[in-house]
Amino acid sequence: MCPCDLDRAYADCCGALHRGDRQAVTPVELMRSRYAAFAVGDTFYLTRTWHPRTRPDDLSTERHVRWTGLTILAEGDDTVDFEARWISPDGDGALREHSRFVRRGGRWVYVDGDVA
Repeated sequence: MCPCDLDRAYADCCGALHRGDRQAVTPVELMRSRYAAFAVGDTFYLTRTWHPRTRPDDLSTERHVRWTGLTILAEGDDTVDFEARWISPDGDGALREHSRFVRRGGRWVYVDGDVA
């Protein structure tokens, strides 16, 4: 199953975006695929889908964190509110964020977000 919590196989869901077989059509689809990239440790995809103006220099993923679920809370034309859950040696946790996206070069990219 795909880490993004859609009931589809990874290869046919976010895996297709990670491989570059197709582009995300909406900010929600990009958000889901970015969550899945964190879950599988695909820093190349995270780099490609992060606006260069706001992208951090180091995109290494946390190896000790296991991402366990994603819930889309709200969506707008270029925003997505979500909650991402994880388990780590330090305990369980959740991240809530209001994320902003923009179309750049004909494709959606993540710009930034406000963590709740």
